[in-house]
Amino acid sequence: MADEPKAYEAAGVDIEAGNKAVEMMSSAVKDTYTPNVLGGIGGFGAAYALDPNLKEPVLISGADGVGTKLLLAIAANRHDTIGQDLVGMVVNDILAQGAKPAFMLDYLAVDKMRPAVAAEIVTGIAKAAKEAQIALIGGESAELPGLYQPHHYDLAAFAVGVADASQLLHAKDVAVGDVLIGLPSSGIHSNGYSLVRHVLGIKDDATGFNKLDQATQDALLTPTKLYTKAVWPLVEQGLVKSAAHITGGGLVENLPRALPEGVSAQLNWGSWPILPIFNQLQAAGDLSLADMLLTFNNGLGMVLAVRPEQVEQVMQSLADNQQPAYQVGRIIPGQPDQAAVVFEGEAPWPV
Repeated sequence: MADEPKAYEAAGVDIEAGNKAVEMMSSAVKDTYTPNVLGGIGGFGAAYALDPNLKEPVLISGADGVGTKLLLAIAANRHDTIGQDLVGMVVNDILAQGAKPAFMLDYLAVDKMRPAVAAEIVTGIAKAAKEAQIALIGGESAELPGLYQPHHYDLAAFAVGVADASQLLHAKDVAVGDVLIGLPSSGIHSNGYSLVRHVLGIKDDATGFNKLDQATQDALLTPTKLYTKAVWPLVEQGLVKSAAHITGGGLVENLPRALPEGVSAQLNWGSWPILPIFNQLQAAGDLSLADMLLTFNNGLGMVLAVRPEQVEQVMQSLADNQQPAYQVGRIIPGQPDQAAVVFEGEAPWPV
């Protein structure tokens, strides 16, 4: 009897380790399935049935990754929460369009398959997917020796949301006088980490990260807030005109994407709390107000535009879902020489 094939393993790819990783994570993945999932892990593709009650079904898709925050998770050897960052990046985008998260697929690429680490990562993705009410119906794990440094990996995801055409949120519906409600972020989320590492002196290895105090390490690894439970009921009831997910580019680049021509968003400094980590980063890098606004969410993960007469109802719904919220501004007439986002009050950092 011929020996078992070992050539691929000699080349750096351990098929058995890959199979072991799938076995370890499969239970958590299947726990995200909804009745719409017709087929998931194991096939060449996954099947998902649309709700037959939708009159004009529209699919909203998104794809994203976690970025260089991965380097901090690798430095800390903490892989259980980075999956929530991945889920948050795609699910919050889908919500901002007015669609209900339906299903997602993940992609994990590693230098070498370590079943326990891979299972920890994907189990974290699955746990967050369940909280975000989206089914993790498939994905791919790839062992790519030579492409990644030892113990390094990359994460990406593709997700789909479903909505009736009449349910989708449109920037054109926003009007002067509408109120802006801000939903606080849990921290930095998953954007701006190249600047974070630069100002805090964190290199690609563990040295810079591990010299930080524990509170700072924890703040830097705090996962992205998931907004499905709080925001979807508002969309379903027609209480939101438009929404902006505050990611890379901050408020000044993301909020205008949720506005029509001819108006500006006026935000009031002091109307929402700025978490200590942002003040720490600003001080460490002596960053200007413009740098802070263009790079970080600065305490707001999502901003909703709502009708003035429905503010109380919206705030009550958010409170019922244990979601803190703040009235952070309003929509004002735009001016030819005026930015799409303007600020009132005393800024927290120097210009």
